[in-house]
Amino acid sequence: MKRNTIYSDNLVKVYENGIRFRNYYFPFGSKFVEFSDILGFEKKSPAFLNGKWRIWGTSNFMVWFPLDWNRPRRNSIFLIRLVSQRIRIGFTVENTERFIEIMESKG
Repeated sequence: MKRNTIYSDNLVKVYENGIRFRNYYFPFGSKFVEFSDILGFEKKSPAFLNGKWRIWGTSNFMVWFPLDWNRPRRNSIFLIRLVSQRIRIGFTVENTERFIEIMESKG
């Protein structure tokens, strides 16, 4: 199925029907999540307890972070809860404002 890209950076790629998280799996595999699989979406300020220093993986088996060497310098961390899995996805993007606009337009 062909997908139209509506946002793309080095960390995520947003299509009309979902999000591809780059460098999700070791050693650099991506993960695609359809919007219909997303239960909830949160934006957090970077802090030690919500993943600011988590470069890749998990420390508590509740949130998985795709690889981002610059996460400690990012201005926001996002968390997504999914219908299909218990562990949440924590991630960052390069253009926070544009990404939020897109996510709000998707509901």
